[in-house]
Amino acid sequence: MYLLLSRYTKPLAEVDLHVVEHRAFLDRYYASGDLIVSGPMEPREGGVIIANTMPRAQLDAMLAEDPFVRAGVSEYRVIEFHAARRHAALAELVALG
Repeated sequence: MYLLLSRYTKPLAEVDLHVVEHRAFLDRYYASGDLIVSGPMEPREGGVIIANTMPRAQLDAMLAEDPFVRAGVSEYRVIEFHAARRHAALAELVALG
């Protein structure tokens, strides 16, 4: 699994120009099962995404499609981890190991 920390590199006014496209990007990857949860940081300096297990090259290709990245208004820090425990409600979404 991956913890993705997005950091805005431009003012919020510029980031906001791409929010609708960014949300459509997220929706596409929620539908495919690749994303589990996401949302803005508080204060709004970026965002957080938890992505399901996939090859790193697939993750990198997915992030390259993010309208925020394409527009140069955000960059990601990627933290890979292996889920050892999960809430029972997430059993169908999150594989352990």
